[in-house]
Amino acid sequence: MNRRLLVLAAAVVALATPPAHAEGNERGAALFELCASCHAPDAGGNRMFLAPAIAGMSEWYVVAQLTKFRNGLRGTHFDDIAGMRMRPMALTLATDEDVVAVARHIAGLPRTNPAPQVTGGSAANGKAFYATCAACHGAKGEGMQATNAPPLRHVSDWYLLEQLKKYRAGIRGTDPRDPIGIMMRPMALVLPNDQAMKDVVAYITTLSR
Repeated sequence: MNRRLLVLAAAVVALATPPAHAEGNERGAALFELCASCHAPDAGGNRMFLAPAIAGMSEWYVVAQLTKFRNGLRGTHFDDIAGMRMRPMALTLATDEDVVAVARHIAGLPRTNPAPQVTGGSAANGKAFYATCAACHGAKGEGMQATNAPPLRHVSDWYLLEQLKKYRAGIRGTDPRDPIGIMMRPMALVLPNDQAMKDVVAYITTLSR
């Protein structure tokens, strides 16, 4: 009889104990409070703070980028002001578990549709340029983990433009420890000028609708 009571008590405790991922989300929500000061509470981004929209971003990609910031693969180039502001924020995450927790929280937030801020781009012209991007990022900008390509839709258009400029200028995509960035740089160099970059960003913006 006592054995049955012990089994029953163990079952009750198991049911009452929240799963590990729930605890992780609580931890992630607490850690995200610092991120929210720039990225906004809904993770919808704030250009004034050079912080893009990240709500609903794939967990694997957020983990990868935070890890790069923590390890110095991003945020160390003198001309990358936004990156240098982001790196110390990433370093406040003391453990890999903290990185995963906050990434999981961000991935679980409802996606936002940031209002377009880049002007002068032609979505019609950008569609042709995007054909190269689609091979890795998907026809609808949904992103593909198999190619280490993040989703592009629902991302701030000004941020996309800035990253293309950084890849073209060698501010990103030149660190030998970052093979994914190195693969991205020649893709950015396919775009011949600023107008082409604005055009492809204008097309990507249509994918969020």
